[in-house]
Amino acid sequence: MLKGSFVALVTPFKNNDVDYNALETLIEFHIEKGTDGILLMGTTGEAPNIASDERDRMLQFCIQKIDGRVEIMVGTGTNNYHQTISLTKKAERLGVNYALVITPYYIKPTQKSLYEYFKIVADSTTMPVVIYNVPGRTGVNINSDTTIKLAKACKNIVGIKEASGDILQASRIVRDTDKNFSVMSGEDALNIAMYAVGCKGTISVTANIIPDKVHMLWALCMDNKMNEARKLHEEILELNNMMFIETNPIPVKEALAMMGMIEQEIRLPLTLLEDKSRELLRETLIRYKLIKI
Repeated sequence: MLKGSFVALVTPFKNNDVDYNALETLIEFHIEKGTDGILLMGTTGEAPNIASDERDRMLQFCIQKIDGRVEIMVGTGTNNYHQTISLTKKAERLGVNYALVITPYYIKPTQKSLYEYFKIVADSTTMPVVIYNVPGRTGVNINSDTTIKLAKACKNIVGIKEASGDILQASRIVRDTDKNFSVMSGEDALNIAMYAVGCKGTISVTANIIPDKVHMLWALCMDNKMNEARKLHEEILELNNMMFIETNPIPVKEALAMMGMIEQEIRLPLTLLEDKSRELLRETLIRYKLIKI
């Protein structure tokens, strides 16, 4: 079952190429710190800005380096039906554990369109598919009724990354789907609230910099140690907030650069963190003892 703390991994660049040395360092960092799974090519991984040849090499590299030690999820969704199916089938051939398929952005499909789209994508593969709902990015929300209908119609649609911020929507999905269907939190600030309504884990941005604490938060929740979980939630609250001080993944990549784990590089149309935001982020990382003065 899909559960626990998955990191939405950044893609490190150096001189406008994928930095494979840094990528290997990040993989080992997460495995050492207890991350349950790694999402590659998600929003935080700048998937739209990675060319197809880069994508193939990067996936093969990561699969080889991870070597079955944690589960791998790969973002295969686009707003192009044929490309989404092609990327999903390729992920299946490579032996990836889950395909994360985003709601088609820009097009603004109806709920009927979303149902038919996800059903055809799921029917094109035998691998487990996770719906990615992030209306703030895509301009469309896949509602609870459509998600529930898909979960019942497609055995290999096994979960949803719910990043709408709508707790009621998440609650309805949990209530009306099979116990093996996983609602995963897609917003770090809501992790403990999402657990309270029945979510099984997170696909996290903040885990990029504090994987041990994000993993521990979910472990405490799963052990029903809610007082300790709440204290940890409060402890990392400001860090969660800093990861979204500007558009993701700008702040988290800046944080990792300050921590000496990646180069300070991001691809257009995103640009580096503004000076004022950078200073606020630096002060926060110092306060959390993630970097030195």
